[in-house]
Amino acid sequence: MNEIPLETFYKAIRATHGAEASFLHRERVHERFENQTVWEGEVLVFELQGHPTASRCYAWEVDGKVTAVLHQGPVDSPLAAVRAAILAGGA
Repeated sequence: MNEIPLETFYKAIRATHGAEASFLHRERVHERFENQTVWEGEVLVFELQGHPTASRCYAWEVDGKVTAVLHQGPVDSPLAAVRAAILAGGA
């Protein structure tokens, strides 16, 4: 479970994507590749207000660093957000 306050996520989403966010729920994600765990953790789902192209955002924290990925294109779930971040080198 994420140990940092929700306000930290709100600030990160605002700084990264320029939108206000409202917390919706948490989802556990376990990503595997060739039967090995690549990433496991909790992803928080937020509704966005004021973003021109996305209505949701997925965010998580690792070692104090928040990753926030928009719900758009192929990113349509917390798992897809983690996969996109892994491919971009930032999960």
